[in-house]
Amino acid sequence: MAQVFFGNIIHSKSFDELELIVDGYLAVRDGKIVAIGPKADFESLPEKDSYEKVELSEAQFLLPGFIDCHIHAPQAPNIGLGLDKDLLGWLNAYTFPLESQYKDVDFARHVYNLVVRDTIAAGTTCACYFATIYNSSNKVLAEEIIRQGQRAFVGKVSSNRLCPDNYVESCTDNSVQDNIEFIEYLLAKKVDRVQPIITPRFAITCDMALMKKLGELAERYKLNIQSHISESLGEVSAMKEFYPESKHYSDVYDEAKLLTNRCVMAHGVHLEDEELKVFAARGTSVAHCPTSNTNLGSGMCDVKRLLKANVKVGLGTDVSGGNCIGILDVMRAALDVSHHLNMMKKQDVKGTGKVAPGSPENEQYVPMNYKQVVYLATLGGAEAMAIADKVGNFTVGKEFDALLVDTSVGPINRYQLPSALTEHKTPDELLLEQLQKFVYVGDDRNIVRVFVAGQQVKQ
Repeated sequence: MAQVFFGNIIHSKSFDELELIVDGYLAVRDGKIVAIGPKADFESLPEKDSYEKVELSEAQFLLPGFIDCHIHAPQAPNIGLGLDKDLLGWLNAYTFPLESQYKDVDFARHVYNLVVRDTIAAGTTCACYFATIYNSSNKVLAEEIIRQGQRAFVGKVSSNRLCPDNYVESCTDNSVQDNIEFIEYLLAKKVDRVQPIITPRFAITCDMALMKKLGELAERYKLNIQSHISESLGEVSAMKEFYPESKHYSDVYDEAKLLTNRCVMAHGVHLEDEELKVFAARGTSVAHCPTSNTNLGSGMCDVKRLLKANVKVGLGTDVSGGNCIGILDVMRAALDVSHHLNMMKKQDVKGTGKVAPGSPENEQYVPMNYKQVVYLATLGGAEAMAIADKVGNFTVGKEFDALLVDTSVGPINRYQLPSALTEHKTPDELLLEQLQKFVYVGDDRNIVRVFVAGQQVKQ
């Protein structure tokens, strides 16, 4: 199958470089990008007449698909609940009771059908899913992802202590065997875009023996790894009680050989400077989850601090600590947190005070902008998940994971500027304004088509 798209194209080349192609073309053959550039160059493309032509309107543009680096699929029914609690209280009151229900495969099938459908509708072309400890329903999630055409990592959760009696693995050996069963089941599907991922829930609910075994499995099967780290101060304190000999939280995972260049750790709010050095050395990344961090009162993660330390960063919805299933909402929350940090660093907040008064570093701080969160949602996410060789932007040779965005429909088109205020602007300026409107105001209604590896998965 071969298609060529004519119109405006936007993609990130780095955190600080956003490329705009006004009146361009992008050619796709067999799911991969074969050419991109100004529309005039299409005439010299070999076999140009073999492509199905798709013309975008002036109100539309192509954007790389969103990558959700951290989402708990089984927690979707809890969205909006328990957010008056802290992390550990929320886990016990809401998360564990709900996840224990996924022994029921019919219940799992109903929820997972909706989760995959809704994430795709919101523009998530690739999701990194936590599932549950139950392989019967984990397989249902994997099958639903394959059926609906999404790209994903699916993790069988490992957790052998400090969980309710009805939702905890009985022993290390059983957990390892269940992991092997799920890994080999999913690899046998031979669907490259859907892969298993090693998933210890977090260090508090896994003993070191289990985590070391999981590290060995990741090495044996060459798999990605996901978990949580330094989400809340209460969690960090609990970790120190269980691992008093460890230098810091990251040292626990590092001892188990879980911090690799294919590992993404959710949150990282309270990572110490020394831990950032470990992350950078190992190539481990952070999934920034600003909606969840705010809802559960966990803290404010300074993304620019992580990037300055050469730590890769993507975005995560963290459903259901996060109250939105789409990455667009997370992009806006990431901007909010960045601006709130900027205010705290520079302003004397009445009744609160000022952080490190007079600090040159704080005074020079610049919050993130909408172009930079596009990077975090696309190429940054691909780099965090170690799949930037396949997706993340529109580099020739990568697979075509993309969104067709239409700014002529609600909610973006509700109010229009008069021509007197737009006629003097360049095409680049007008395209950037469309993007800015989409980032700040848009929702799933503006994402009219979604493509994964060249296949349209949202009509």
